[in-house]
Amino acid sequence: MTEAPTSPITMSRLNTPVGPRREDQRWWNAQRGSAMKFQRYERLKSHLPHQLPDRTWPSKSLVRAPLWASVDLRDGNQALSSPMDIERKSRMFDLLVRMGFKEIEVGYPSASDADFSFLRTLIEQDRIPDDVTISVFTPAKPELIDRTFEGIEGADRAMVHLCNATACLWREVVFGMSPEEVRQMALRSAEHIVRCAETVKGTQLRFEYSPETFNVTEPEFVLQVSDAITSLWDASPDRPVTLNLPTTVETDSPNVFADQIEWMHRNLDRRDAVVLSVHPHNDRGTAVASAELAVMAGADRIEGTLFGNGERTGNVCLATLALNLFSQGVDPQLDFSDIDEIRRTVEFANQLPVPARHPYVGDLVYTAFSGTHQDAIAKGLAAIERQAVDAGASPSTVAWNVPYLPIDPKDVGRSYESVVRVNSQSGKGGVAHVLKSAYGLDLPRGMRVELGRRVQQVADGDGIELTSRELRAIFAEIYLEFERPAVQLKEFQLTREGDTVAVNALIVHGDGREKRLTGLGADPAAAYADALAATGRTVEVTEVTGHTVDDGLGTRYAAYAQIAVHGTTWYGAGIASDEESARLGAVTSAVNRAHA
Repeated sequence: MTEAPTSPITMSRLNTPVGPRREDQRWWNAQRGSAMKFQRYERLKSHLPHQLPDRTWPSKSLVRAPLWASVDLRDGNQALSSPMDIERKSRMFDLLVRMGFKEIEVGYPSASDADFSFLRTLIEQDRIPDDVTISVFTPAKPELIDRTFEGIEGADRAMVHLCNATACLWREVVFGMSPEEVRQMALRSAEHIVRCAETVKGTQLRFEYSPETFNVTEPEFVLQVSDAITSLWDASPDRPVTLNLPTTVETDSPNVFADQIEWMHRNLDRRDAVVLSVHPHNDRGTAVASAELAVMAGADRIEGTLFGNGERTGNVCLATLALNLFSQGVDPQLDFSDIDEIRRTVEFANQLPVPARHPYVGDLVYTAFSGTHQDAIAKGLAAIERQAVDAGASPSTVAWNVPYLPIDPKDVGRSYESVVRVNSQSGKGGVAHVLKSAYGLDLPRGMRVELGRRVQQVADGDGIELTSRELRAIFAEIYLEFERPAVQLKEFQLTREGDTVAVNALIVHGDGREKRLTGLGADPAAAYADALAATGRTVEVTEVTGHTVDDGLGTRYAAYAQIAVHGTTWYGAGIASDEESARLGAVTSAVNRAHA
């Protein structure tokens, strides 16, 4: 006897929480204690800043862009399973320059021949713009510092970035050193950099120091080391030292990091000679918030990568930070006008996809499937168009205020076609928006409801998203294309006498018989309905609307008719080269639907 395959559920290691509830837990909270080993992760207190009862960052806002520093080519690159070759690095470097980055960490030249060769290529081929400072990373080891200085020979502007870990855990477990030994290691390396710098000719040099693991280092110790290095490097306002404070592994909520930065900002010696920088990682998923609060707390500069590539969960995403500013009316001082080109280049360089839901750049971040969202977006876009018409201006200059869309997708190179996409969750507003944006068809409300129901039936049945082309096909199937029409309008003539319109129409019955009809009415549609009475069809035209449309076949006219037949409402549509043909075609469409 063959055994049934084991159900995946029996292999699960999940333990549904059944432990006691907390004593302070309210009656409406039914959660139970879990078996997770949370006791192992008690937060360390030694690295937290002194209490800041007068902290200032909570009352501040982001009103200007910080100095952006890209570390895609170093920190991002070292986190790749397949590090970048020169072609991929070159594409990334050129992108960063075109976007407007002025500080770019181009590599870790003592780590690999690839990094060293790329650095030499940039310098020897004179590919670094005059206003761009390249940065090169080095650990606190003399031989690696020497190799780093070999790499930057001949550069016009360069920053040497010294890094060593300062936290207790690293001192004891990784280095086996006392705090004083770690401090001396940092100072010896800083002195070695000064000696190397004295031999460099023709290069405008600056220095950067990162006390790696800053966020879990005792505040007094990291301040002591940082002040000693800025003093040794003789930091001054006209030749500032960049002090970069990393959350090497993010361990605390963003408000704690903000307090740490504000404490350093207040207590640093030579503060006016220090470019205070932060380098948040994303282990808790709050790197963006940490970076934003850090700037409010006094930071001048942010290191990160485009779209957040980096070790573990990555670095802070500079695109998100910059476009957050943009969405609040602040100039990011970087260009994101073609977000898809930026993404394609980053994906090529990193050989990693950018997720579909990544802020601002993902495929789906400007897309709504939900009917209520679609309806709100469509109305918001219509309001922008009305405001532009009223002001006699382009819609691209009108203040942006559209539900569910924090920025105008067109401002980053996207089109409106992808804003609303239709599946089984969509409603009439979404269907109408897609038909209008893709084909210029502005359906009346009643027709939207009717078409929306049909589209939902198709989407439910197929279980897939429907493209704009498929929506147009459903619209045509319902309103324009009849396999066996009850009546076809072959030709017509209109004459006007005062307030009356006369129609002389030649129609074709479903069996192929032709018949000429005449009728009178207040407008062409009413006259045509009067004429149809001779065929035994009682038709009351209750509404006809229309507009011009450019659907790729030239400028034409689209019309929509609402008729009543024996008390039942029917809709029809017509598209023709002239207005009257479209309007009578719409009535014919509605009649065919009523007598199908």
